[in-house]
Amino acid sequence: MSVASAEFGQKSRLRALLDHFSRIDDPREAWRVAHPLPEILLLVVCGTIADCDDYDTIAAWGEQRLGFLRRFLPYHHGVPGARWLTLLMNRIDPALFSACFTAWVREVWPDRPELIAIDGKTSRRSHNRPAGKAPLHLVSAFATTGRLVLGQEAVDEKSNETTAIPVLLERLAEGGALKGAIVTIDAIACNSTIATAITDAGAHYLLAVKENQPTLRAEIETFFADAPPTSLDSFTDLDKGHGRIEQRTVTLAREVDWLTGDRRFPGELRLPGVAAVIKVAARTELKDRGRFDTRYYVSSASLTAHAAAQAVRGHWGIENRLHWVLDVVFKEDQSRLRTGHGARNMAVVRHFAINLVRAATDKKSIKLRRKIAGWADDYLASILNAKTR
Repeated sequence: MSVASAEFGQKSRLRALLDHFSRIDDPREAWRVAHPLPEILLLVVCGTIADCDDYDTIAAWGEQRLGFLRRFLPYHHGVPGARWLTLLMNRIDPALFSACFTAWVREVWPDRPELIAIDGKTSRRSHNRPAGKAPLHLVSAFATTGRLVLGQEAVDEKSNETTAIPVLLERLAEGGALKGAIVTIDAIACNSTIATAITDAGAHYLLAVKENQPTLRAEIETFFADAPPTSLDSFTDLDKGHGRIEQRTVTLAREVDWLTGDRRFPGELRLPGVAAVIKVAARTELKDRGRFDTRYYVSSASLTAHAAAQAVRGHWGIENRLHWVLDVVFKEDQSRLRTGHGARNMAVVRHFAINLVRAATDKKSIKLRRKIAGWADDYLASILNAKTR
């Protein structure tokens, strides 16, 4: 740590990262440790930033950039080979590693996010068919305005996202970090358990209503069909690009007493604090055809139609600003880590890397930043200590 302090006078994002790494329990016997855990984690994070997508290339990069790594930590025994990286990353407790990530983000980016999108993603090649192991499915929280990964939680093979989301929300809500935020989730989360977890954290929910809640969806459809136009708030925006023109009309109603009355039948869905229902009618003109789509949402926030449009559109930013980047730029879907905790822990490493790379202040793409970081030590150092946007 003293080496890192000398390199950077005041506490930086890298120094915060090393501090949090030092708090993770090392499962090995101390007298047998040649490569301390912070050295391992710094190596895999730096290597991942520097366009390395597997342990072989990370280990080879570390051998070539040992002098750079020694600016921050001693590396008395050099860097471990790919086999040792695999073994050590498989042994790290993924729950502690995820908690380390969330705590680091909270320290380095202390501002409370306004819009948080939660969505799941499957690493398609992480399955192990001979062992009967399903591919890793991770639920991530993404600050859509700041384009920042806030945390993640793996979905148990015998469960689904509805059990992982409350655990993730509880971790994110520590210290009141979610107060005042709007949390957007797709239809799988449209249930009282998750809605209550969000409101208990001091946040507001905006949940999609689809076929998994047919009664509620039918009631909302009927309401908008019968509601007087003067009682509704509307906003329309137009989006052009990629060979298409899309017009979205957002209609919002705050008269929702009919959703919060006495229970009318057993098992009826009851969401806490519903403040608005939202209809989004989209018309998309493609080169050869037109497409129409209508979606419905419920929210506990007293939104305007304009604010609702921003929140709904922001939710889908997690697809192209996080999931697409992980698949195309970081090649996550090509990763074949299948044993131990390796797949889960490397997913967290990629989240460390994407937050750091995205925080750079130049105008280069994330792909190009990674390439240059692999070539130029000073550029990689600047990414590790980039100023907050």
